Amino acid sequence: MIDGPYFVLTVLGVLGTGLVAGVFYAFSSFVMKGLAALPPAQGVSAMQAINVAAETAAFMAVFTGSAVLCAVIAVVTFVLWPDGGTVELLIGSALYLFGSFGVTIAANVPRNDALAKLEPGTREAASFWPGYVREWTAWNHVRTVASAGAALSYLLALT
Repeated sequence: MIDGPYFVLTVLGVLGTGLVAGVFYAFSSFVMKGLAALPPAQGVSAMQAINVAAETAAFMAVFTGSAVLCAVIAVVTFVLWPDGGTVELLIGSALYLFGSFGVTIAANVPRNDALAKLEPGTREAASFWPGYVREWTAWNHVRTVASAGAALSYLLALT
C-alpha cells in the first residue's frame, strides 16, 4: 500500500487531474456547444476572452502544477518501484502528461493562437470558426478522457 509522502503526492494527483478533467468536461459537454450556437463574431469574441481569462494563476497552478506533480509521481515510482500501484501510477502519469498536457500544447494552444489573431467580425473569422470549434472540441474530448483516466488510475493505485 502507498503511504507517507507518496500517499499525499498520489492524493494530490487525483485531485489535480480530476479538477482539470472537470474543467475540460464542462467545455466538451456544454461550453463549446453554447459558443457554437452564437453568431460567429460573438463566438470568436467570447472564445478569445475565455482563452485570455484561462491564463489566470489559479487555473495555471492546477493545470501546470498537475503536470509537474505527474512527472514527480512517475519519477518517484521508477525510483521506489512500490509493491502496489506501480502500473496505475505510471499509467496515470502518462495519461495526464501526454493525453492532457501534451495535447493541450500540441493541439489546443496552436488553435487558440490562430483564433487570437483574428478580428471577430471579419469574413476570415467567420470561415475559421466552425472548423475551430469542431477540431478544438475533438481534441478537448481527448484531454477530458485522459485527465479523468489519470485521476481514476491514481485512485486505483491507492486501493
